[in-house]
Amino acid sequence: MDDGKREAGLKRLASALLEGGSIESDWLSAFHAVPRDAFLPDRIWPGVADGTRQSRVVDRSVDPEAWFEAAYSDIPLTTQWDEGRHTGDDVGTTPTSSNSLPTMVFTMLKDLGVQPGHQVMEIGTGTGWTAGLLSYTVGQNNVTTIEYDPEVAHDAARNLLALGVRPTLLVGDGRRGYPRPRPYDRVIATCSVGSLPYAWVEQTAPGGVIVAPWGPTYGGEAIVRLVVRESGVASGHFTRSSAFMRLRQQRAERPGIDAYLRGERWPAGADMSRSSLSPADVGGWVEQFVIGVLMPDTFWRTERYDDGSYTLWTYSLDTESWASADFEPGATTFEVAQSGPRRLWDETESAFRWWEEQGRPGFERFGLSVSREGERVWLDGAGHVVTAVSASE
Repeated sequence: MDDGKREAGLKRLASALLEGGSIESDWLSAFHAVPRDAFLPDRIWPGVADGTRQSRVVDRSVDPEAWFEAAYSDIPLTTQWDEGRHTGDDVGTTPTSSNSLPTMVFTMLKDLGVQPGHQVMEIGTGTGWTAGLLSYTVGQNNVTTIEYDPEVAHDAARNLLALGVRPTLLVGDGRRGYPRPRPYDRVIATCSVGSLPYAWVEQTAPGGVIVAPWGPTYGGEAIVRLVVRESGVASGHFTRSSAFMRLRQQRAERPGIDAYLRGERWPAGADMSRSSLSPADVGGWVEQFVIGVLMPDTFWRTERYDDGSYTLWTYSLDTESWASADFEPGATTFEVAQSGPRRLWDETESAFRWWEEQGRPGFERFGLSVSREGERVWLDGAGHVVTAVSASE
């Protein structure tokens, strides 16, 4: 790649990140010394900054200009689909490795607050870019990074070595962390979790910080910044919304509709009613987060129609309960069907109304506490528990 183009791309992206407040000046030297393009494969799928959509592949050998433009844009770049099984040019089914949105990388590093000499553990090496940035800042001997996928780990190691960077890179189950004689001062996850493994807390020194994307199975996700106490409890606020790939061992199986209707045609004997709550009102990221926290072990899908209407389906993971709510443009009430021991649309309404009663709080008013006994999500202070979540892994 032309050095002038690389330098221009670096400066352009650095300026955008500085202007947006995502990167601080003390990270600029690392940003230039560990260039993003050095951690990208020839085939990448550009995403968008404010969502989870990706476009068709951009191949460096076919269109180097477009590839370079994507590399130095503030967008996420998918580098692997379906655990490597997908090889086509279109998007695959599930993105399974990426180079994260630069804004998110540097705001998470800001939350982490690393200093030279800190011992740092990263969960989810991916392309190796964050491990490289951390190695430059705290020293490569102080960085341990764990990747589950051997092929992804191999590529990351190659990327790092090409720049002469050699952190401790391990292939394994990131939930277990990697104990070292000296506890970590900082832990960062670059994959999302729905249950923060307590091993990460155990391996962090008192006063140390854990930064991770956290979200319920239903949807909605945000970065949480936890401080580990002498008591062994880690607690802290959420700082901003996020949209990361899930830790592979925590990806929930989402059965298809046949597992719920069991061969019958909708409404399959379900209880019918009408609701004043529009399905469109519960689709926001914060709304999904709140509903998911208050409705554990559930997920949703939509079935869209040509006239702009759609059905919002809500399911329980155990396949025992489901609900459908039909959205029609301009309607003021919406047809609802519910089946099973859980009244899932009633639960959805209850969660949404609770959120409204609290003043429609954003992520920053919520927090998380993690102990050996499990997790608790709270609002406006750890004394105001929203719900206790299942025991941390």
